[in-house]
Amino acid sequence: MKINVSDQATNWYEEELNIESGDAIRFFVRYGGVGGRIPGFSLGINVEEPANMHTSVKKNGIVYFIDEADAWYFDNHDLTVTLDEQLDEPQFIYES
Repeated sequence: MKINVSDQATNWYEEELNIESGDAIRFFVRYGGVGGRIPGFSLGINVEEPANMHTSVKKNGIVYFIDEADAWYFDNHDLTVTLDEQLDEPQFIYES
């Protein structure tokens, strides 16, 4: 399982969350929401220090990661984060 974050999505997170090199963003599973890989669940984000990383990628010095506790949700699917330019928000794509 891999995480890919596009340059446009990286720029969006940096600007919207006021983060910089040395920070970390966790993608976590939350109950509810729309557009998730499993009906009834969706992804949330939080700026926090990694504790039990399952997988990660570093862009512009920022670590984007998924914790061990949330690995079940991905079921060995890769996560690609792009920017939906029309909505001006990140878009999550799950690929096997």
